[in-house]
Amino acid sequence: MVSTLGVAVVGFGWMGRVHTQAYARVPHHFPQLPVRPELVAVADEVPGRAEEAAEQYGFKTAARDWREVAADPRVQAVSIAAPNFLHRQIGVAMAEAGKHIWIEKPVGLTAEDARAVAGAVAKSGVQGTVGFNYRNAPAVAAARELIAAGEIGTVTHVRIRLFSDYAAHPEGALTWRYERERGGSGVLGDLASHGVDLARFLLGEIASLAADTAVFVPERARPTGATAGHTRSAGGELGPVENEDYVSCLLRFASGARGVLEACRVSVGEQNNYGFEIHGTRGAVSWDFRRMGELSVSRGTSYQDQPVSTLYVGPGHGEYAAFQPGSANSMGYDDLKVIEAYNFLRSIAEGTAYGATVEDAAHSAAALDAMSRSAESGTWASPA
Repeated sequence: MVSTLGVAVVGFGWMGRVHTQAYARVPHHFPQLPVRPELVAVADEVPGRAEEAAEQYGFKTAARDWREVAADPRVQAVSIAAPNFLHRQIGVAMAEAGKHIWIEKPVGLTAEDARAVAGAVAKSGVQGTVGFNYRNAPAVAAARELIAAGEIGTVTHVRIRLFSDYAAHPEGALTWRYERERGGSGVLGDLASHGVDLARFLLGEIASLAADTAVFVPERARPTGATAGHTRSAGGELGPVENEDYVSCLLRFASGARGVLEACRVSVGEQNNYGFEIHGTRGAVSWDFRRMGELSVSRGTSYQDQPVSTLYVGPGHGEYAAFQPGSANSMGYDDLKVIEAYNFLRSIAEGTAYGATVEDAAHSAAALDAMSRSAESGTWASPA
């Protein structure tokens, strides 16, 4: 028996579109799902944006105010893709209204914000999924299985990188992303949050860390109109960039492993250079998001001069089989969000959490807060 689930999207910039498209695709890739999403409502404060979304994607209702979505009895689940400073308010309100939430990271500006949303989700008994999409890559799932099975021995150290150039242009507009009050942290919340989630997903809890941050583009021009994504604004009034462009962080895991996490949003020449290299006592495994379907794996008993082979993921690795019939067929970023939508809807249908949860977001946010404290104090810090 297949039932219909009324869904809404709050915030219709690029990520809101990605969520909407994932809802449209999920029944085709996961026909076994006992629920089918129905696009009921869309809300965005930018004039005309919600109406455009309704016309293009078939939402039944368009609104400027997200509170209309919270009060709509037809809506049972909500995607929250609004700016970071609204995450706590909207997330808590939706959960308290009894609506399941699929919310983008970092779930607010601080660990306190993330915990507030997680608390509201737990108290209301709804499901809360978070947009840590990189853990959904079948190659990442395969790496986790290799590590858990002891294929590379005991993990000794890891390097996680997240380099991008989306903010490298000096004419990039001074949007909410660069303000403490509305954006919170900079590259910490935007990219390092993904790095922390990958670290925890693959290797377990982080016990302590030491971080350093920097701002490399200290001023930007204020935009003159509505923005979406990473737009440019030349000639406008200059204002200060209030949060970090770069972070480097040493990690100590509860397991005893060591790590390095590095993230930058102004890396000229780097486009989505995200990945990890994990070393163990008997081998190693590495992954590059830009070659999403491949793992580099070294395992055996040679220790020295041990060769590295390429594993092309295929059916049997994560949710790969829902998209392609055989190994080495490519998947893309949007496919990861379809998997995320599947986990969200499955969580609702079965009453059990699948995929990244708001509790995972709270753990990630605690590590990000610890990075900020460490960078300010120059000392090691522990995630609270």
